[in-house]
Amino acid sequence: MRHFAGLLLGVIVVGVLLVGGGWAVQQASMVAPGTAAPAAGPKLWIALGAMALIGLVVGLVVAGRVSPLATFVPSLVLLSWTVVYALDVNRALSFVPDEPSMHQIVLEAGAGSRTLLTTGVYAMLGVALFLPVLMPSRWAGQRDDEEDDYDEAEQGGYY
Repeated sequence: MRHFAGLLLGVIVVGVLLVGGGWAVQQASMVAPGTAAPAAGPKLWIALGAMALIGLVVGLVVAGRVSPLATFVPSLVLLSWTVVYALDVNRALSFVPDEPSMHQIVLEAGAGSRTLLTTGVYAMLGVALFLPVLMPSRWAGQRDDEEDDYDEAEQGGYY
C-alpha cells in the first residue's frame, strides 16, 4: 500500500513540476511591454512564490520517508524527456502544448517547460530525484523495534 501511495504521489509531483514549474518560469521571465527588462510587480512575486512551493514539494518528497516511487516516477519522466530531447529535438519539443485553441495557462506552462527542458534544468532535477531510489533503506518498510528488543531479566545477567 505504501508503494501505491508513492506511485500516486509521484504522478502528482510530475504534474507540479511540469505544469506549475513551467508556468512559474514563464511568468518570471516575461518581459515588460515596451522594454527589454523583465517585468516586476505582483506577477513576479506570485511566480517566485510558486517556485518556492514547488521546491518545497520536491524537497519533502526527496527527504521524506515515503516510497521511493514518489521520486522514481518524476525522475523517469524528466530523464526520459531529456533523452528524447538529446536524440531528436523536434520530437521532444512536439510534446509541448502549443495549439492556439488551448487555454492560456496551459500555453504558458508549455512555454516554460520548453525553457526548462532546453536549458537542462529537467535533466538536473531528474538526476536529483533519482538518487533516493538508489538507497536501499527507502525500499524497506518501517521496522517494528519492539519485537527486536530482548528482556535482560529473562536471559539473566552477563556474569
